[in-house]
Amino acid sequence: MSDRQRLLELLRERSLAMGDFILASGARSSYYVDCRRTTMHAEGQVLVGRLGFELLAEARLQPAAVGGLTMGADPVSYAIAHESWDRGRPINAFSVRKQAKGHGRGKRIEGCFESGDQVVVIEDAVTSGGSALEACRAVVAEGGVVLAVLTVVDRESGGRAAIEAAGYPLLSLFGIGELLGDRGLAAR
Repeated sequence: MSDRQRLLELLRERSLAMGDFILASGARSSYYVDCRRTTMHAEGQVLVGRLGFELLAEARLQPAAVGGLTMGADPVSYAIAHESWDRGRPINAFSVRKQAKGHGRGKRIEGCFESGDQVVVIEDAVTSGGSALEACRAVVAEGGVVLAVLTVVDRESGGRAAIEAAGYPLLSLFGIGELLGDRGLAAR
């Protein structure tokens, strides 16, 4: 079984729930994707790192770092950073806080990020694109350059259009149709 197929299985088993849900965007959905249940799983983290790194390579992107809004982006970013080191092409990781700390250095972006860095913003699941764009704005405000946004799951609910309208390509490991499989039409 390929790494991609195994990650898809893990996402279906661990991260996909059917029911009635209110999303962060405020929209209602008959399904919920909690990627953290896979991206924080030992096997899932290895696979996300490997496939995320390969997706960046396929897109010919060589960012200095990857990161996004804590906490959904964190395990994905760290997994890609780890894989990049193992492959001999280091990409560092950072986290974007919802708001700047009120103590210490008062930073909103933590970890390996410097003004001028070219980065890829990470998101675990994109719905409206709002969280990814918030992270992009934080990076740009701190002097970074956003090359693209990478997500584990694109819910195919307008987020791609919003992110691309802001000038950033969206790379995704999976579309929601792949995750839902034969449940797809009923769930949408």
